[in-house]
Amino acid sequence: MAGERSADEIQRDIENARASLAVAIDQLVFRTNPKRLADNVKQAIKEKAQSPQGKAVIGGAGALFGILIIRRIVKHRH
Repeated sequence: MAGERSADEIQRDIENARASLAVAIDQLVFRTNPKRLADNVKQAIKEKAQSPQGKAVIGGAGALFGILIIRRIVKHRH
């Protein structure tokens, strides 16, 4: 019959499916590697910190921290 496949065709399809699954698993392992994810987060934070908004936030946080330190020093002197 024309609709039936041979054992060789079925075997080829199975091998192709296995190869596709292997590639998909390799991609998942690469994407979910903890070291790679941590490196990506570090890079994203560095990029945001170097942006104008990031610099403003860091500057504001530094100023607030400085004010709190000064207030604490002044409070303990009295």
